[in-house]
Amino acid sequence: MTGGEGTVQDGMADAIWRRRATYASVAVAMTLIAAKLATYMVTDAVSILSSLIDSSVDLLASVVTLLGVAQALQPPDHTHRFGHGKAEPLAALAQAAFVAGSGVFLGYEGIGRMVDPRPVVETRFGIAVMLFSMVLTTLLLLFQRWVIRRTGSMAIDADRLHYSGDLFMNAAVIAALVLTAWTGWPLWDPLFALGIAGFLVWGATRIVRTALDVLMDRELPDEERQRIKDIVRGHAQTRGLHDLRTRSTGTGQHVEFHLELDPDLTLAQAHDITDEIERELRAAFPTAEFAIHQEPAGLEDERLDHRLRK
Repeated sequence: MTGGEGTVQDGMADAIWRRRATYASVAVAMTLIAAKLATYMVTDAVSILSSLIDSSVDLLASVVTLLGVAQALQPPDHTHRFGHGKAEPLAALAQAAFVAGSGVFLGYEGIGRMVDPRPVVETRFGIAVMLFSMVLTTLLLLFQRWVIRRTGSMAIDADRLHYSGDLFMNAAVIAALVLTAWTGWPLWDPLFALGIAGFLVWGATRIVRTALDVLMDRELPDEERQRIKDIVRGHAQTRGLHDLRTRSTGTGQHVEFHLELDPDLTLAQAHDITDEIERELRAAFPTAEFAIHQEPAGLEDERLDHRLRK
């Protein structure tokens, strides 16, 4: 088997595992929705309702991830030569609106239960279902972590972070049920529900900020930009670089800059040096695309760095 064939087969295997991770995420969300809906109907606990709403959001997030990964695996075409990565942050904005709406609805229900408290029944059953939810979520997180290590998928990593937050939410619901059963005070349930509602709204704002950063082509973090500069300047033939521009594509990064080289090099030599630098960059940023413009060192021209607003 040649190196090229091995790379192609590895890429196909990674694509399969990415799809399996998204299918597992959707399956877990659907299972938890069914279990929590039945539990809410039995216990009438608004904290269970909050967890049910969150699992519904999880299902939407998982479907968004599934579609985003499927779209990301499609190669660029004639009308989308940079790929289709921006579809993911657009879907995330819709998801954020749903999350925020769920938080507002849950807050309304929680306030209503504080004004008109209702007893929570069958708390043991509710606790058992929430423990089941935590075990199933933990298994999904372990699988997602393995897939992320193998494929480096940013979309699945984002989904994993979302489910990680669910573990804390499920623990909060269990705490509400235990305290209600232990003290008999009915307000524990709506108090925890209001806290979870605030968590949902805060999560929605975080999703919006991240999605807008991608859609508005925000530069990569300073530490990542500095890492790019260090790699480029670390090559023995580099004489400098300028006009570094970076952005997230939704599923990866796009990096472009002007590479300053010895003006006496031949075109072939400059090409070989650029290839070496790009290989080093790709090893550090495996999901990035690079556009490198070679320039003779010492050339005086108008630079983007000088035109940018401070």
